[in-house]
Amino acid sequence: MERLQPLKPEELSPEQREVHDAIASGPRGQVRGPLAMWLHRAGLASRAQALGQYCRYDSSLPPRLSELAILVMARTWMAEFEWWAHKPIALKAGVSSEVVEAIRVGKTPEFSLPDEAVVYDFITELHATRNVSDALYQRALDVLGKDMVVDLVGVAGYYTLISMTINVFGVVPSDGSAPELQKA
Repeated sequence: MERLQPLKPEELSPEQREVHDAIASGPRGQVRGPLAMWLHRAGLASRAQALGQYCRYDSSLPPRLSELAILVMARTWMAEFEWWAHKPIALKAGVSSEVVEAIRVGKTPEFSLPDEAVVYDFITELHATRNVSDALYQRALDVLGKDMVVDLVGVAGYYTLISMTINVFGVVPSDGSAPELQKA
């Protein structure tokens, strides 16, 4: 069954065009993937992309930890487009190829850095139990600090929305890449 398709430039309303141009002129440089789906509802696209800009570019999390969290979210939701889009960014940000590969195949990575281990454990437990234990919360505070814990929850929430959008509307890599994520 065909799902929602991105709007063509000539199909955009003035409000959609304004949101499109704001996204395209920002750090993303283009409108694709879930953002293209949200553009069907300009109000959602405008607000969601603003949250996404904060979560991805302006949060207290360094890119290495933010991108690690995004990969864990992509794997959790089996969101291929998100994996495809963020795997190269995560590697460039310093997430090791061994960690990326373990996440891809559904295995718990061996971490050498405590901040990466706590991000992985936090996101994994949050999705498995819909909460985190007091012990893990305290560990996250001790390792990351309050600001990064708050931003980590924000990243998890935003990329849950991203992943649901990808999965519901069948968003796939634009270059036709084969799926990489394996069922555990």
